[in-house]
Amino acid sequence: MKKEDPLLHTLEPRRFRIICAYDGTHYFGWQTQPGFVTLQETIEQVLAGIVKAKKVDIHSSGRTDHGVHARGQVFHVDLQTRMTERSLKMALNAQGRLPPDIRVTSCKEVSKTFHARFDAKRKEYRYYVWNTRILPPDKRLYHAHIVHRLDIEAMRKAMAHFIGEHDFKAFAANPNRPIDSTVRTIYAFTVVKRGSRICFRVQGSGFLYKMVRSLVGYLLRVGSGKESGDSIPKMLEPGNPRTARVPSAPAQGLYLWQVWYE
Repeated sequence: MKKEDPLLHTLEPRRFRIICAYDGTHYFGWQTQPGFVTLQETIEQVLAGIVKAKKVDIHSSGRTDHGVHARGQVFHVDLQTRMTERSLKMALNAQGRLPPDIRVTSCKEVSKTFHARFDAKRKEYRYYVWNTRILPPDKRLYHAHIVHRLDIEAMRKAMAHFIGEHDFKAFAANPNRPIDSTVRTIYAFTVVKRGSRICFRVQGSGFLYKMVRSLVGYLLRVGSGKESGDSIPKMLEPGNPRTARVPSAPAQGLYLWQVWYE
């Protein structure tokens, strides 16, 4: 059993803002769930070992689902430790600590009033599609695979309807928990095709459960000629429910790219 350092109780807790990147393939999402290996639990256990505490609780900017990746997930944590920002970052990334599919890219001590979720001002997600007949094996865990040709211009025209403040209830899944509002603001939405790779890039004030995958899922139907982008304004009318017309794009193409706090 891990021995707790008795001197920890004499130290004032310090809050750290930590940015991590991860490959979500082998995790059952971010949030701790009994009986499953999750990113949150994995990081908490490693942190507890580093600072010799029985338990550590981390608070993220948001949850990601099973198979979803991140380049810029942010979480905060209160630790009773004398370690510097640099030494804590190095300890987390040391061989034998965090698994190789999780890496800490930044560690900063912040005010105790900082909150990774509630202080976030803007988030960016990116979604990748491999659009050709054959999917290279090394791309299969990080892209959705679409064989037929997609109309990029039709998708660009359609996504313009999403920009601004709207009720995105029709483009979100039920999170099985109470939420205050389904209104969100999209600041920018672009799609770029380079060779076989298509990148959807969306920035917003925040996102509902499976909202990005739903937006992309519908745009892929537009690009396939199965739906018209002109139907989007009607779907964004307040209170409109989600229907079978809005599929969720596969999880493996999605990345939480960056979170801004200013």
